[in-house]
Amino acid sequence: MNKVAKVGWWRLAAALAATAPALLTRGLRLDLAPVASVMVFGAAVVASAFLLVWAAEAAGHDISGGLATAILAVIAVLPEYAVDLFFAYSAGHDPQTAQFAAANMTGSNRLLLGVGWPLVAILFAWGGRQGGKSANDVRLEPSRCTELAFLGVACIYSLVIPITRRIAWYDAVILLSLFAAYLWRSARGDRSEPELIGVARKIGDLPRRRRRAVVAALFFAATAIVLLAAAPFAHGLVAGGRQLGIDEFLLVQWLAPLASEAPELLVAAMLALRGKADASMGILLSAKVNQWTLLVGSLPVAYAIGGGSAAGLPLDGRQTEEFLLTAAQTAMGFAMFADLRFSVREAAILLVLFAVQFPFPQTSARLAFAAGYALIAIILLVQRRSALPAVARAFRSAG
Repeated sequence: MNKVAKVGWWRLAAALAATAPALLTRGLRLDLAPVASVMVFGAAVVASAFLLVWAAEAAGHDISGGLATAILAVIAVLPEYAVDLFFAYSAGHDPQTAQFAAANMTGSNRLLLGVGWPLVAILFAWGGRQGGKSANDVRLEPSRCTELAFLGVACIYSLVIPITRRIAWYDAVILLSLFAAYLWRSARGDRSEPELIGVARKIGDLPRRRRRAVVAALFFAATAIVLLAAAPFAHGLVAGGRQLGIDEFLLVQWLAPLASEAPELLVAAMLALRGKADASMGILLSAKVNQWTLLVGSLPVAYAIGGGSAAGLPLDGRQTEEFLLTAAQTAMGFAMFADLRFSVREAAILLVLFAVQFPFPQTSARLAFAAGYALIAIILLVQRRSALPAVARAFRSAG
């Protein structure tokens, strides 16, 4: 076995080993302090996310490229979904946890767009210059209009939610239907051999029968780990925040998504450095569609299963502000990519606007940021209106 192969398999072994403390703790029914619980079960969540990403990437050998990207984006954020759906489920019988479901959802959405998208653009430009190329803009293939179309429709529809101040059952029906249509449209794409790196490449290079067995085993193991770790990790975040005097809402909003999305961001970053801007951004675009349709649409379902009202998951004032801010940021992100190009300057604007929000938790400041996002989105859409018909056609072709 050569050195590269050994490194690949050792990474897989290290990820599996990182889940051992969490599995041992659950198996022996040990009681951990909140901070220790966050560390032990957070490590398991991150490790399971890596396992899911590697398995999903390797599965691209056997399914269409578009569908593989969509499935990868779903699976890569499964740990995040598990934590968020746990909070929504708990809110059904404990209304105090409802705020945490909205916190995790808005945080993950804004983190992906405010950090993930700029990261890809900046690393792509930096990697291009290192290689002696002039690579300033991320350019997407025309086929990415599918992701943009579904993201745009979901974003427009989501503006209903802050008005009603709840994520209702009918929101779930519409958003989950959008997600199903997106997967169906992605499945119609041509199948091509994926360009894999690291552990995913080692798995992908296995003979077909062995590869499928390994992929299935990793999916099963990682999913089981996520389900075992999600609840204690979520409880640890809330209890740990109280113990340390940190706002639990903010801890759930930012720490949990950062842990669960780290592998996905690393995969996108590595692809960007290799000059694969379309593949890199395609993963993050698809993940954004999944978050804005599957994740948001699943919350009222989990809430109802947990004993909550069939009317849907209620949002208080703070959650409504966060949702509106997230929707406005999404609209600006869509507008920036409407012409299938994303510049370093636009990436810097996204990153700066994301970062400068933190010192201003006041309602007036949040609404001002949302208005700023919306204004920039309108200006960009007017400037790039000639590109919008292609995006609209991509959505109509899914019908």
